[in-house]
Amino acid sequence: MSALATAVALLAAAAPMSASPRLWERVRRGLARRPAPAVVAGTSSTISTEGATGAVRSVQTAELFLPAGALEQIWSPEHLERLARTYWRFLSRVTLGLIHVHYTERERSVVLLLPALKLLTFDAPEYEMDSQRGLVRWRIARGLLVARRGRDGGGYLQIEVLRLPSTDPGRAHLRVEVEVANFYPSIAHRLSRGIYDATQSRIHVIITHAFLRSLRRLDLAESRVGRLRRLG
Repeated sequence: MSALATAVALLAAAAPMSASPRLWERVRRGLARRPAPAVVAGTSSTISTEGATGAVRSVQTAELFLPAGALEQIWSPEHLERLARTYWRFLSRVTLGLIHVHYTERERSVVLLLPALKLLTFDAPEYEMDSQRGLVRWRIARGLLVARRGRDGGGYLQIEVLRLPSTDPGRAHLRVEVEVANFYPSIAHRLSRGIYDATQSRIHVIITHAFLRSLRRLDLAESRVGRLRRLG
């Protein structure tokens, strides 16, 4: 069995696990251990494909309301970097360690079970931040789940946080958006779009929505690298 076929088989097995009510109940109980300081008003999702090229764009969005003072405490480059790490930590936790992230100085690799099964490898993250917007972007380099056309081809994963006007001076309003853009899935190109939709795409949407809802706890993981810590 090829490495791609192995990865697809494992992803197919992971899909029902990710949607399992019992698993999500365990996650929910873990998230409910202490009162959440923020409220997630709702999440939404859009997925589109460029017909001429087959490039995929997937966007998941949440509206978040939190105390204004709490936002001021975490609106910093350091906490943006911690938000990035929180995404990878959540991915590992919710897949029970089946998927985890391997760090090097220049790259981040999403690994499925075995070190050789690098599903996605990204360049080191890029950060942008000002008084109203924070963004972290990982550019897609290669991986088992990336078609040859999409390797170092401008695709990326990013998390963007926008401060929006609030009618309550004591509450801040944020929009948090997770976007994958200009992505060429090898599953769709080498097997079929239906298999991609049923495995990789489905798992990504389920996990991303759960990640966005988990942000109500404002429990940001410590960065593994700490590149922006002194700028916090």
